Formats: sequence, structure tokens, C-alpha cells
Amino acid sequence: MAITLAQALNTALHDAMESDDRVVVFGEDVGTLGGVFRITDKLQSRFGDQRCFDTPLAESGIVGTAIGMAMYGYKPVVEMQFDGFTYPAFEQLVSHLAKMRNRSRGTVTLQVVVRIPYGGGIGAVEHHSESPEAYFAHTAGLKVVSPGTPSDAYSLLREAIDCPDPVIFFEPKRRYWLKEDAQLPVRTEPFGRAVVRREGTTATLFAYGPMVRTCMDAAAAAEEEGWDLEVVDLRTLNPFDTATAVASVVKTGRAVVVHEACVFGGFGAEVAARITERAFYSLEAPVLRVGGFDIPYPAAKLEEFFLPDVDRILDAVDRSLGF
Repeated sequence: MAITLAQALNTALHDAMESDDRVVVFGEDVGTLGGVFRITDKLQSRFGDQRCFDTPLAESGIVGTAIGMAMYGYKPVVEMQFDGFTYPAFEQLVSHLAKMRNRSRGTVTLQVVVRIPYGGGIGAVEHHSESPEAYFAHTAGLKVVSPGTPSDAYSLLREAIDCPDPVIFFEPKRRYWLKEDAQLPVRTEPFGRAVVRREGTTATLFAYGPMVRTCMDAAAAAEEEGWDLEVVDLRTLNPFDTATAVASVVKTGRAVVVHEACVFGGFGAEVAARITERAFYSLEAPVLRVGGFDIPYPAAKLEEFFLPDVDRILDAVDRSLGF
């Protein structure tokens, strides 16, 4: 049956809460309303307001509460209502959530999942279309995940909730309505495994989250040029699957990394560095990056010019082939 990415996430939360009464879900408007994007729809009516509840508009307090609950054995799944609202909780996430296992010499683990709807493409206002994944991928002690398909959304969220370490779970909001024929529950590849979504020989497109679908569309369009593009869905930014990335580049000889975030200092730089370090002699051209421009996210009417699209991806492939 066809399911959306949003439905897959909702089902993952439902199944996790049903299988373990230590799983609690909370955040702004996640209870009565069911979340802005309805990801937590009906969870409160099914499990009660002690296990799915609304919080004040205080992201630092939300994460701080989750840390305290995790210390007492709960498994909190908290929502930052929008990506740009995460920043008030940054100190809690980086200074405490990420460091508690190390600080306690392994005696205290924090089984917390922080869900963050992220990225653009929905015509939102300021602070509602950020891509802050590089901040957290750079932070030791955090696992960082971003599914690009409904099946992965279900499987990776279930794994995140079961993970003994804290997980930052980035949900591509522009793909909440992406459909896939899948039967839930489903288990896909685990953390630390990238997936080749499309085999190819001309060049490799690396993507995650919202850009997986865009890269698949670019690969389909590239056939008109006679190009056979491989698409690798990274899925988890930390841990990173270096082996799959290198194997793909050894085969194709060219790599283009695509993400919505600004190019400068973006996660694509880490991908490019790892490929260059491990597959230098297989490269026929420099690793190229396609991303947002190095400006604050623009007003909704201009976001189509800011976000990477099929044409910009194919232009990068053409430049790579020109070397």
C-alpha cells in the first residue's frame, strides 16, 4: 500500500509507544493538535496525556526536561516544531545531551530522540526553513539521521528510539507527503549504512533527506544527455558510511554532493574530504558541491531560486565531466 513519509513517522511513534511504556512524546502542540504536520496525530488519545503532552514554548526547557527524564530511565522523543526553533535549545543539546555519557564515564546514557522538521520548499516564513544539520554532525556524542523515503522514516525512527545514545532526527518537511509502496512495520538498513538508490556509471550524486528525491529526478533527466548517474542516499550523517561512498566513486570516478544547506561549511565538505582522502586516485574530477547560497534563507517567493534543483545538479555534473 502507498504510505507517506508523515504516516510512516506517525506509525513508528505509535508502534514504539505501544511496545515500550517508557517512550514518551512531548513538544509544542504535539498532544491535542497532533503536531503542526500531524506527525503525532492521535497519539495522545491512544496513550493518554501522561505519555504524549504539550509543553510551553521553550525549546531549552523541552530538551532539558528530556535529559532529566532520560536519566530516570524514560525514552523521550521530543519535537522542535520547526528547524529554526532549535537554536534556543542549542546549549542543552551540545553541552549536556551530547556529553553526558562521556562526562559520566559511561555510567549515564541519555536515550533521547530530538525530532526536527527541517529544510525549505513549503513557502514558510523566517526561521521555518533552516538546514542546521552540520552543527550537530560536528558535535561528538550525537547521532544524526535524515531519512529520504517513507520506509527509512519508519525504520530509522524506530532504531533512533531504541538507540542508547541521543539522536538528532531531521525530518525533511517538504517530503512529508512523499509516497512509497511499503508495508509497515519495515526494517531497512541500520544506522551507518548508506544506500545506492540508483546504480550508474557516469558520476555519483550524494544526497540525504529532502534532496534524495531531487537527485533521483536529476538522474532520470540526465538520461536524455546520455548520462548514467548513480544516486547514493547517505541516510545517517553520523555515523557516516565511508565505505559505500568510496566504492561508488571508485566505480564512477566523479562525485557531486547535494544538500539544501549553504555550501560553505556544509556537510558536503565532510563528504568531499572523505572521498578525496580515500579515493583520490580514482577521481577523474574534483568533488563538486551543490547547495543553498551563502545567505540567510530567503523569503518564500525566492526559495525556488535558493534551493538546489534538477538544473543546478545537472550543471554540476556537466562541469565535472568537463575536467
